[in-house]
Amino acid sequence: MDKLLFGISGIPLGKGEKFNYSTGLEYLHNIGLDAMELPFVRSVNVTSKNRDSILKVKEETGMYLSAHGSYFINLNAKEDEKIEKSKERILKGADALESVGGRSLVFHAGFYLDSSKADTLDNIKRELSTLPKGNVTYRLETTGKATQFGDIYELVNIAKEIPSCNICIDFSHLHARGNGALKDYSDFAKILDYVGTNLGDAALNDMHIHLSGINYTAKGERNHLPFEESDFNYKACLKSFIDFDIKGCIICESPILENDALLLKETYNSL
Repeated sequence: MDKLLFGISGIPLGKGEKFNYSTGLEYLHNIGLDAMELPFVRSVNVTSKNRDSILKVKEETGMYLSAHGSYFINLNAKEDEKIEKSKERILKGADALESVGGRSLVFHAGFYLDSSKADTLDNIKRELSTLPKGNVTYRLETTGKATQFGDIYELVNIAKEIPSCNICIDFSHLHARGNGALKDYSDFAKILDYVGTNLGDAALNDMHIHLSGINYTAKGERNHLPFEESDFNYKACLKSFIDFDIKGCIICESPILENDALLLKETYNSL
């Protein structure tokens, strides 16, 4: 990609309007945003009824489309049936996203349960390696609690070894996972340096990022917040993006959606 795009997760709030995917895309484009992440978290809601209208607006506006896959994925499940169902959900999301011209499917790959961290990583890598490589990139998302599989080291390890996989860095999740770990510029820069060192410039030029304010406890993430109601240092985060010259897409998951997405884009352009 040749620049950094800014968008939101789901349907925009607007000012009282009711949006669907296609009208929401038009609205976001008109207010100066660049992307939407479709929420496939409980069901894949791109169907024969809305696919053409989404694709038409996407092609007319050049908006970037990604999707967040099912919440019901665990590639480290004890039961083979649950693993197979998880892979079916991943593939169903990827097929639907590809049908509307999208290219990044974000999901949480699994849970440690009673496995060791090393065994969980090996199990999840094995299952991911069986997924077909198509036009959609599987983006494994960093998670917000230390008890959940998905720290930056695990996900970079997977992306190094499996060509169909890349990372989605949710910096807010990492902040919460470390009980407020990302305090200043150096904390963000360290993450980007690790990604660049291990995955190369290709990864820095094709990033997928989630950002929001976040509420957390010693156990990790609780809920998303607007940036100005959180201790998440979004200005230092954006400054690190500029200095590392990253490109790709930032998806804002703040409760005030496009309002905070515009805050991010305006702040980024002013730094």
